[in-house]
Amino acid sequence: MNWISHNFSEHRQLVEVVEEQCAQSILAVGIKMVDVLKNGGTIYWCGNGGSAGDSQHLAAELVGRFKADRRALRSVALSTDSSVLTCVANDYSYDSIFSRQLEALGRSGDLLVGITTSGNSSNVLHAFECDNELGLYTVGLLGKEGGKALALVDHSIVIPSHTTARIQEVHILIGHCLCDLIEDGLDLR
Repeated sequence: MNWISHNFSEHRQLVEVVEEQCAQSILAVGIKMVDVLKNGGTIYWCGNGGSAGDSQHLAAELVGRFKADRRALRSVALSTDSSVLTCVANDYSYDSIFSRQLEALGRSGDLLVGITTSGNSSNVLHAFECDNELGLYTVGLLGKEGGKALALVDHSIVIPSHTTARIQEVHILIGHCLCDLIEDGLDLR
């Protein structure tokens, strides 16, 4: 029972810290996402493992629905096409699985959210580098101290924790906040 209480306590404390430290950053990213979608752009998401799952979850909230029964929004998780992922990993490298897709699909005016609890996931870093060349706006949902991604993104939201599970829990909470901001900002309720 102590582990359960510890996990819930750690989660509550981290959420309070992030709300205090990151609320303005979350709002700024949400406003940028609204602008991208208003101008016909696409929001891309990428990450590995649980962060890949979060990417898929958040893209689905935008394409399908979050709270409102509304039109579909342009959003793609780059972790979902197994044929592309395995082709690129095999023919180039695993580091290129997201950047190669962005070379094919990304346009100036689009936005990429890279989710990495360490801020050092090599394939996410390559995607950020590619986006800077293509003119995409980059957002890092990061953890720990932000890692190498801090220097590559236009905007970062860093979860100040070294516990991967807590970072991921707060990342999905922030993702849901962004979906809320998007539906509200596009007046889709």
